Amino acid sequence: MRKLLLIGVALSCLACAEDPVPKPKAMLRLEYPKPEYKTVDVPLPFTFEKNDLADKISNIKLDGINNVYGIDINYPKLKGTIYLTYKKVENDNLTNLLRDAQNHTQKHTIKADEIEGDLYENPKNNVFGMFYEVGGNAASQSQFYVTDSINHFLSGSLYFYAKPNYDSIYPAAIYLRNDIKHIMETIKWE
Repeated sequence: MRKLLLIGVALSCLACAEDPVPKPKAMLRLEYPKPEYKTVDVPLPFTFEKNDLADKISNIKLDGINNVYGIDINYPKLKGTIYLTYKKVENDNLTNLLRDAQNHTQKHTIKADEIEGDLYENPKNNVFGMFYEVGGNAASQSQFYVTDSINHFLSGSLYFYAKPNYDSIYPAAIYLRNDIKHIMETIKWE
């Protein structure tokens, strides 16, 4: 009788419970300020606009042997950096520069879920190139190159100071993707 009473009490407690309801997925909400751009005058034969959210441009480096310049645009609040590399087009090296830039992007296929390329053309400013968006847990989420096909070649990559977990860095990757596209759109060769 005790057992029957105990079973009855247990069943009545369980019968009164609410039906389980699945919880919605939580989404991280990160809000970044609306970008404000200003022209950057670097000691190189081109100018572009950068977002004020980025620190001052740092590490303008020169490799005197190969005429290669490196520019770092740091975003400490987003824990990311856009690395730009400028090379002068000379002695018919444009094909090699294009191949190197494309191969650099293709190295990410090991970890990338997808790589989408968008052709970029601005005949008014004589700027032509490609923008690559890399999906998944690759080391770099965005890469690009632009050239005038005669004298100038600029390539760039976005890297974060964190383990590449695409879900976590997605909002920052989208924000900086737009900054990269703005850099491409505002390049002016000298």
